[in-house]
Amino acid sequence: MKILYYVYQICIALPILLVLTILTAIVTIIGSLLGGAHIWGYYPGKVWSQLICIFLLIPVEVHGREKVEKHKSYIFVPNHQGAFDIFLIYGFLGRNFKWMMKKSLRKIPFVGKACESAGHIFVDRSGPKKVLETIKQAKGSLKDGVSLVVFPEGARTFSGHMGLFKKGAFQLADDLQLPVVPVTIDGSFEILPRTGKWIHRHRMILTIHDPIPPKGKGVDNIKATMKEAYVAVESSLPEKYRGYTKNEDQ
Repeated sequence: MKILYYVYQICIALPILLVLTILTAIVTIIGSLLGGAHIWGYYPGKVWSQLICIFLLIPVEVHGREKVEKHKSYIFVPNHQGAFDIFLIYGFLGRNFKWMMKKSLRKIPFVGKACESAGHIFVDRSGPKKVLETIKQAKGSLKDGVSLVVFPEGARTFSGHMGLFKKGAFQLADDLQLPVVPVTIDGSFEILPRTGKWIHRHRMILTIHDPIPPKGKGVDNIKATMKEAYVAVESSLPEKYRGYTKNEDQ
């Protein structure tokens, strides 16, 4: 069965998905240029992500969508198991949001330009001034019910275990006094781990936890929120992936 699935990937699914990716990028770029990046920056990517899961025969489960309110901005902080995290979040979170992503992703053909046109936020750590510009752009995006999604580990895991959380997302939540929503991704590591070369069929589960409201403002609030979010995300991982493991690039 694995061999048949590999043949299906190469001969049918991946060529279709390549065309879909280019078309989605073009629609996003043109739509955003015409106005309404709020719409064009989210819905084409949502449909694209859902189609990727459908064509690759990957089942998806979502738990906890009812825990977040419509028309309210949040900062979502999921763990980062693998490349398929993007499709799971984009396609199934059910909230209009902007990504906060690595600056290097801007170089990906079509996709990088589409993300830029859609108003997603590229993190530039080349200097204090650039960091401040990134934070200012993030603050400007968090309005009209639009949320922000940040992978607080900063990089995909090598082992399936979570790495340390960086404080950037929590600092932003503290500055704006916004709730932080922990999100657990499970199954993406089995589909395509960071060092993997083939896609494997496996169920993905997205678990949305209770929002963590600010309990004050300042360093103590940031530390407390980081700790609470980490514990919540880890709680929905399988036992074999619980426990901290240092990532080589953290």
